[in-house]
Amino acid sequence: MEAATKYKQDMPPEGGYKSIRFTRLPAKQYFSGYSMFLGFFGVTAGAMYLYYMSYKKWFYEDLENKGGRLAMQPILLAERDREFLKQLRRNRDEEAKLMANVPGWEVGTYYGEPIYKTAAPDTLIDPHYDEYFAHAKPADSNKRKFFRLWI
Repeated sequence: MEAATKYKQDMPPEGGYKSIRFTRLPAKQYFSGYSMFLGFFGVTAGAMYLYYMSYKKWFYEDLENKGGRLAMQPILLAERDREFLKQLRRNRDEEAKLMANVPGWEVGTYYGEPIYKTAAPDTLIDPHYDEYFAHAKPADSNKRKFFRLWI
C-alpha cells in the first residue's frame, strides 16, 4: 500500500477575505431628469413631423383618387343604366322572335293580358332577376348571382 499523498488544505488568504458590501450602490446616471424630458419631447416632435409629412402625401393622393371616383360616378351609373335598358330591349326582341309563331301573343303581355295592371303604360318595372337573365347562359347568370360569395 502506498503512502498517503500530501495535500494542502484550501485556506483563506493572508489577512482574510475582503469585507462584504451590503450597502446600496446607486446606478450610474447617464441622463438627468431634465435631459430625459427634453429627449422625450424632441423625439415626439420629430416623429410627429415625419408622420405629418407622410400623412400629407397620403391625404392628397387619396383626395385625388376620391375626386376621380366622384367625377366618374355619374358616367359609370349612366353607362350601367344604358346597358340595363339595352339588355331589356334584347330580351323583348328575343321574346318576339321566340313567340312569333304563337297566335295571339303580344310581347310584354301574357296572351294579351298585361302582367302589371296597376302600372301606368309607360312605367318601367324592373324585371325579376331570373327574368332579366332568361336568355343568358346559366354560367353567366350564376356568376352574377353568386358574385358576393367570391369575395
